Amino acid sequence: MKEENITTTDIISDENLVYKKTDLMTDKTLSYCPGCGHGTAHRIIMEVVEEMDMTEDTIGIAPVGCSVLAYEFMNIDMQQAAHGRAPALATGIKRTWPDKMIFTYQGDGDLAAIGTAETIHACNRGENFLIVFINNGIYGMTGGQMAPTTLPGMKSSTSPYGRDVKLMGNPLKITELVAELPGTYYVTRQAVHTPANVRKTKRAIKTAFKNQMENKGGLNFVEIVSNCNSGWKMSPVDANNWMVENMFPFYPLGDIKLDGEKVNKE
Repeated sequence: MKEENITTTDIISDENLVYKKTDLMTDKTLSYCPGCGHGTAHRIIMEVVEEMDMTEDTIGIAPVGCSVLAYEFMNIDMQQAAHGRAPALATGIKRTWPDKMIFTYQGDGDLAAIGTAETIHACNRGENFLIVFINNGIYGMTGGQMAPTTLPGMKSSTSPYGRDVKLMGNPLKITELVAELPGTYYVTRQAVHTPANVRKTKRAIKTAFKNQMENKGGLNFVEIVSNCNSGWKMSPVDANNWMVENMFPFYPLGDIKLDGEKVNKE
């Protein structure tokens, strides 16, 4: 009797399939540092695009920094922007093709430093697209320098003794800042370090795209607090623990603005 070569794929039926990688993530191996939140953030954004059947109508914009790698892993139409200019480019694309689903994918050095003007004015104008903001409190790709979001006392390559607020100013809570602007419709801060947080962040991304799809008249802003274990000089586990103990008290998770109204957390 001739033996047949039976593979694992042959015996997995749809009802037994626990997880399948979205087709909107390329097969290229992620080049982010082990433990980094970028890969998880990429995956859930692409899962939402696929689940909402928006593949042919979605355009992502990634500027300079670790986020610049996004177009190598997201299997949709992508456009690279100059450092900090993603919201300006997103404005042009959305106004040219208002039926397209547009999102930017930006780090804190990009969005809250060189791109502060573009961020603030796009939010204030109420442009109808989504900004995904990855906040790890540091310049991750270019050498671990202090960013606008670096915490007081936090060490970096340009603040080796810790951020001195008297000399270097206070960290910029850009998400709370844009929530005050009348042009923002949905503003939230989430994380991706645990399965529960991943689910919450995915719901936030889906809400933001739904708001854009329904043209609810304002910009959607989703911050994801993440780690940078390489820049922080920690193991992935230690970096996540440090993030929970230090980043979350300063950048608390949760919705800040819903349906154009600030959330009362008192």
